[in-house]
Amino acid sequence: MVYMRKINITRLSFLFFIAAQLFAGAAMAIEEPKYTVLEKTEPFELRMYAPMILAEVKVDGDLDEASGQGFRLIAAYIFGQNQVSEKISMTAPVAIEEQNVKSAKIAMTTPVNIESNGSQWTVSFVMPSEYTLESLPKPLNPRVQLRQIPAVKRAVIQFSGFYTSQKVANKTLELEEWLKTRNLQATGTPKFARYNPPWTLPFMRRNEVMIDVSN
Repeated sequence: MVYMRKINITRLSFLFFIAAQLFAGAAMAIEEPKYTVLEKTEPFELRMYAPMILAEVKVDGDLDEASGQGFRLIAAYIFGQNQVSEKISMTAPVAIEEQNVKSAKIAMTTPVNIESNGSQWTVSFVMPSEYTLESLPKPLNPRVQLRQIPAVKRAVIQFSGFYTSQKVANKTLELEEWLKTRNLQATGTPKFARYNPPWTLPFMRRNEVMIDVSN
């Protein structure tokens, strides 16, 4: 029985690896928001993002629950749950931002878990650049909202591997410390961004924490 279990685990690992390789090329072709790198000090970057349109939804729960629920709601919209049943191209990243301002401040200044019971999060996808706010099909689900945001400057820290709420909190603290060294003033709460599909191998994953800063 133990021998069979080892075979099954090995087979699943192999299939997982093949799936990751097959979809790696497709993932690279996914559109990302347009930005210019103003400053780079690994693993930090200061970026200027072009204006973009977001499809976003507010959800409750911890970081992992909110991320999954928000992804499903917006994915339904871009896969055709809209007024004209139009499929919209997938983009990256999926971003999640905590709306509980008090918890967000605690997470930025002390080494605590970014989770908090009863928190509300905003999960968002950036819409493909070919669309305007007027040309995007309207969501059928009223929870999914479309919003245009102007050009914005963001400080970013990038990391790989699987994410946990504690890891995101730690990376947020690192980014906050980097902001202080550059005398940059945060203008919003941290956003956690995931760029890869769930089958991606840990070392190939790209995660980021972003904080909007004043110009």
